[in-house]
Amino acid sequence: METWKQLVRDTVNTPERLAAYFGDYDLNVDELRRVHEVFPIRINPYYLSLIEEPGDPIWKQVVPDEYELTESGSKDPLAEEADSHVLNVTHRYPDRALFYVNYMCPIYCRFCTRKRKVGDPYSIPNDNLEQGLNYIRQHPEIRDVIISGGDPLMMTDRKVEQVVSGLRAIEHLEIIRIGSRVPVTLPQRITPELCQILKKYHPFYINTHFNHPREITPETEKACGMLADVGIPLGNQAVLLRGVNDNSEVMKELMQKLLAIRVKPYYIYQADLVYGTDHFRTSVEKGLEIMASLRGHISGLGVPHYVIDAPNGGGKIAIMPDPMVAFDEQEIKLRNYEGNVYSYPSQPFLEEDW
Repeated sequence: METWKQLVRDTVNTPERLAAYFGDYDLNVDELRRVHEVFPIRINPYYLSLIEEPGDPIWKQVVPDEYELTESGSKDPLAEEADSHVLNVTHRYPDRALFYVNYMCPIYCRFCTRKRKVGDPYSIPNDNLEQGLNYIRQHPEIRDVIISGGDPLMMTDRKVEQVVSGLRAIEHLEIIRIGSRVPVTLPQRITPELCQILKKYHPFYINTHFNHPREITPETEKACGMLADVGIPLGNQAVLLRGVNDNSEVMKELMQKLLAIRVKPYYIYQADLVYGTDHFRTSVEKGLEIMASLRGHISGLGVPHYVIDAPNGGGKIAIMPDPMVAFDEQEIKLRNYEGNVYSYPSQPFLEEDW
């Protein structure tokens, strides 16, 4: 059996098994059960091995917390269902669509935006794949598809190729992307065989999801390297999470380490208003503070966009610390990363029409 399949088979997916794994820490099994009934537990042995102590940044992402039962937020905060004209395609932006192909993930992140779908086999049934492909075929304005779920790379190689080849056969479709935490949470799944399948369908991109520097290990470095070696550009979409990465130094280290393993920082998301995740949310001010600490202090390659995915289907809106101090017809005054103010002329010196 392949290593990754063995890790999936040995996944901890009940409160009792989780409590047994952390036997020395005396977890409250009744509390775990209450949360598990609302959003199930799923942690594979590899990712479990990254936990060093209760409450650390890895623990917080996967171990249930009674705060998840707090009645706050929405089950579908981004109104994805409202933009889904068929069950497994969300078509919000004019030329892009999100294609859900799988309901399973290597781990179940406690802050997941799609808690309403993940782990529920009825939310993304496998027999609806053709319906999704047909929708994309019938909409020639779609030039870019993001394959999502669940996690698409939890499917078998045969199924992955079925989906990707089906998309590549659509004449008007230019770009295929996969959104996956597999390179982070189950890097053993990135095999030479999988890479050889994916390389056949360029232009092809993968957006992955590292949230903390400790998730970057020899295993994840190898997985990302294998994907990069077959020409797949990798981007990272982190989520700003209280107690995980809401710290300028942690985020700086993460961005620098991502570049070192050939992953381009792409987004830092402000946490979505998902039911039962309010304990993860930071203030927007904290996000702006972190962005200010990155700009000028690390390479521009390592500075992602800080975005809020606006509630009720508003889409991603980028926000940044405003460097503009003053602006008029004569000049613009700008504050740099050190806090110094500089002036630049608003108009060209010569008015001739060149």
